[in-house]
Amino acid sequence: MIRFENVTKKYDNDSVAVDHLNLNIEDGEFFVFIGPSGCGKTTTLKMINRLIPLTTGTIYINEKRISDYDIHELRYDIGYVLQQIALFPHMTIAENIAIVPELKKWDKQKIYERTTELLEMVGLDPALYRDRKPKELSGGEQQRVGVVRALAADPSIILMDEPFSALDPISRQKLQQDISELQKKIKKNHCFCYS
Repeated sequence: MIRFENVTKKYDNDSVAVDHLNLNIEDGEFFVFIGPSGCGKTTTLKMINRLIPLTTGTIYINEKRISDYDIHELRYDIGYVLQQIALFPHMTIAENIAIVPELKKWDKQKIYERTTELLEMVGLDPALYRDRKPKELSGGEQQRVGVVRALAADPSIILMDEPFSALDPISRQKLQQDISELQKKIKKNHCFCYS
C-alpha cells in the first residue's frame, strides 16, 4: 500500500506543486491522477520513487517511510514508465528489458525467461524482437517495450507518467486495454498519470 500523509512540494520560487496531499492506494489498485498540465501529477509520481524530494509530509510504502528505504532498493521495486519511452538506443530490446534484473543480479537464464515471458505478454514475438534495436520498432512497439521493461524485475508498484500521450489514438487505446489486462493478470499497484 502507498500512503500520502500531508505531502507538500514547494519549489525554490515558492510555487506549490502539491499541497497537503492525503491519499491511500491499496494493493492491486489501479489508481489514476487526472488534471491539467502543471497541476502536480508528475511531481506526485516522482516523489513516490524519490526522484523529487518532498518538502513536508510523509509518503509510506507498506507502512514504511520512503526515506527509510535504501534508494536503490526502493527504485528497483518500483517500475517507472515515462512519456518519452527512454529506451537505450545502443542496446537491444532484450538488453533494455534486462537492466533492472541485471542490477538485482538475476542469473542469465532467469533474465532470458523473463524477457521472453514479457515480450509474449505484450504481443511481441521474442524471436523477432529480442535482438532488434529500438530504432527498428514503431512508436507503439517501443512503448510496449518501455512498459515491460518497467515490469521486468517484478516490482510491487508500477508508476506510469503519461505513457501513451505521444501515440496515435488507435495505438493509445490498444495499449491502454493491454495495460488494463496486464494489471488484472499481475495484480500490482499501479499509479497512472494522465493530463
